[in-house]
Order: sequence, then structure tokens, then C-alpha cells
Amino acid sequence: QVQPVESGGGLVQPGGSLRLSCVASGIIFSSNAMGWYRQAPGKQRELVASIDSGGRTNYADSVKGRFTISRDNVKNTLYLQMNSLKPDDTAVYYCNAGGTTYNGAYYPRVNSWGQGTQVTVSS
Repeated sequence: QVQPVESGGGLVQPGGSLRLSCVASGIIFSSNAMGWYRQAPGKQRELVASIDSGGRTNYADSVKGRFTISRDNVKNTLYLQMNSLKPDDTAVYYCNAGGTTYNGAYYPRVNSWGQGTQVTVSS
């Protein structure tokens, strides 16, 4: 069973930065695509960024130029560097491991979600 574990969330002021991490077990990490999602209160879960096994990345328009997704295949760890954070970025952030990519889009793997990490951007 795939078991992602997220960490790195917290409270940050607008304009600040955070780096999220996701360690994924139960999967051949280097061979799989990965994605970061977020869910704000009262809203649907949305894809923030994805990275395929070759390192190709895609981002939601709302985070382009501010967020960077990366992976360390030795440590089986996925990262999301978040800069210039805004109050609208406040959400629970989730990692999905082992999804499918097609034409640049990421399709999440069922039952491959972490518990999430809370990111709050507020002054």
C-alpha cells in the first residue's frame, strides 16, 4: 500500500516562504509521477503541481512563478517550495504518489493520499 507522509506546514506571514516535504513508501519512487494538491475550507481539492518520473513539471496558474516542485529519488522525497505566499494559499496540502500523467496532466492514484499538512498564510 502506498503511504505518503507530508510535513513542513505552518503559519507564515504574507510574502513568506515554506517548504513542504512528502516521503512516500510502498512505491518505486523514482519510477512514478507525484503531485501536490490543496484543499481550502469549503472548496474542492485542487492540483497545485505535479512532476513525472523524468522530472517534467506542471503548475496551476495560481502558483506559477511562486511554487517549485522537485523530487529526491535517493531519499524517496517530494518537495514543494512555496515563495511569496498569499492568504489565498491557505489550505491543507496533500501529496499524491504514483498517479498517471497524460498530455501534461496529472491524474491522482486512488488511495494514495497522505494525511495532509496545514498551511496558513496570515498576518
